[in-house]
This record gives sequence, C-alpha cells and structure tokens, in this order.
Amino acid sequence: MKAWLFHLVALAGLAVLAAVLPAYHANNLARVLVLAVYATGYNLAFGYTGMLSLGHALFFGAGMFGAALPVTLWGWGGVPVLALGMLAGGVVAGAVGLLALRTKGVSFMIVTLMFAQAGYLTLIWFNAVTGGDQGLVLPGAARRVLGIDLTQDAPRLWLALGIYAVALLLAVALVRSRFGRIMLAMRENEERSRMLGYNPYAVKLKVLVVSGLYAGLAGAAYGLFFGYAGAGFATVQYSILPMLYSLLGGAGTALGPLIGAAAMFWLIDFVSSLTNAYLMLVGVALIVLVLFAPRGILGFVRERWLPWLP
Repeated sequence: MKAWLFHLVALAGLAVLAAVLPAYHANNLARVLVLAVYATGYNLAFGYTGMLSLGHALFFGAGMFGAALPVTLWGWGGVPVLALGMLAGGVVAGAVGLLALRTKGVSFMIVTLMFAQAGYLTLIWFNAVTGGDQGLVLPGAARRVLGIDLTQDAPRLWLALGIYAVALLLAVALVRSRFGRIMLAMRENEERSRMLGYNPYAVKLKVLVVSGLYAGLAGAAYGLFFGYAGAGFATVQYSILPMLYSLLGGAGTALGPLIGAAAMFWLIDFVSSLTNAYLMLVGVALIVLVLFAPRGILGFVRERWLPWLP
C-alpha cells in the first residue's frame, strides 16, 4: 500500500507542476515524460530482469515511424496511430528477442546493437519514404488525439502526463506481481531460476516484448507530440540514453527512470547555458554519482530510508 501511495503522490506532484509551469518548461516536461515512458520500459528489461540491451533505439524508431508513416502516407491520426506505433515496437522487439536471446551477457548487448544499427541503416536506405536523416514533418492537422491538439503546449503536457501515469502504474503492478518476482529471480540467478522450473528464454522474451511496447508507444508519442520523425532517433545514442536515465535515477526502481530523465535533461539544459563543454561537466557529474551513489538517486534513497520501494 505504501508503494502505491508513494507513486500516486509523485504523479500528483507532476500534475501540480503541469498546472503552474510556464510554456517553455511545460514543453520540456512533456519531452521528459515521453522519454521517461521509454526509459521505464527499458528499466523493466535492464533494471528488473538483467538484460543489458543496446538495441532499444530500434524499438523506439519502429514506434516513431510506425506512427509517422500512416500519418504521412494515408493521413491517419489520433489513437490508432499511437496504437500502431506501440504495436510496431512490440513486434520488432519480439522478432529481435527470438534471435538475440539465444545469447547472453556481452554477446546479447552486441547482437542487439547490431540489430539497431541495421534498423537505422534501413531507415536511411528507404529515405524516399522515411525521409532518412532529414526525417518527416508531421502536419498539425494529424496531431490530435482524443480531440486534444498536440500543437499546443498545455494539452500536450497533460496528455504526456496521462500516458506516463498509465505506464508507471502498469510497471509498478507488473514488478509487484508474481511475474515480477520471476523477473527479479532471472536478474539475480538465472541458473537457479531454471532449476526451479522457469524458462529463462520465455520469461526474457515476454519482458523484452513488454519493453518494446513501452518503447514503441514512447516513439509514437514523441513523433506526434513534437511533429517530427527522423532516422536519428534510431541511432545508438537513443539506446544509451534510457540506460543512463535508469542508472542515474535508480535501475530496478519504478520511478527511477523519470528522475534520471529529468535530472539529465535539466542538467544538460543548465550547463549548456554556461559553457560549450557541457558534456564534460555532465560526465563529471555522472562519475561523482557513480562513485557516491552507485545504485542511482532513488536506489540510494531505497537503500537508506525506503526499503519497500518497488
């Protein structure tokens, strides 16, 4: 009960922020919330199940173009486009998992990276349809979901908050369920889990598909919310970002990816206004965090004061 209350209070705090933030910060918070959905899905695979993937940009890109192409080719919009993007992410994750999960550890990381790079090159190759590096600009008329105009800052932020709230609460429910305990068992000792009768391949494939659904939804939402889809979102950078968000906020904590995404986003935003060498300062900040709070911000809090956090 305490865990549910903690996350509901966090969502209420975000709602208060959404109501009072000026346009610039409201737009940034919407961006952070969409990226937090992406990182939450990544955290289910990495933080809770122990799958270190460098291929999630493929699922994010699949979701983005799974939504953007129906908009530009057929004039679709709304909830069906978001659903198609989400489905695209899950299907691609399942297809990759069928092959990549035959490996483990570093080999799994490299194989997923290869799949992601192949996906990026495919988007570049079919640039006549995908726009390649230049990408696709989505028309404002198609950027409406349930009557909400996503070209406006406030409606965009509230819908982003709604999507993140559902994604967070579903993640909390999953990790607190019996299947969530199996995920943790896979992370801690895969061979012992096998001895207990669980199939690591099947469990990890299910988790990867769920993670891909999250990534696909985030990619589709990012494209619709901000009116652009480009192959650059399928590069390895967008596989590393959710990993950094999870590590910074606390891998294996449900709210950690949001904290990590927000901390890194606003840290970069602040430091870049001071110097052109902002990435160096961000790197120093991450090193300090790893040295003094290796479990991340929320992981440190859980270790010291809130051991019941999922």
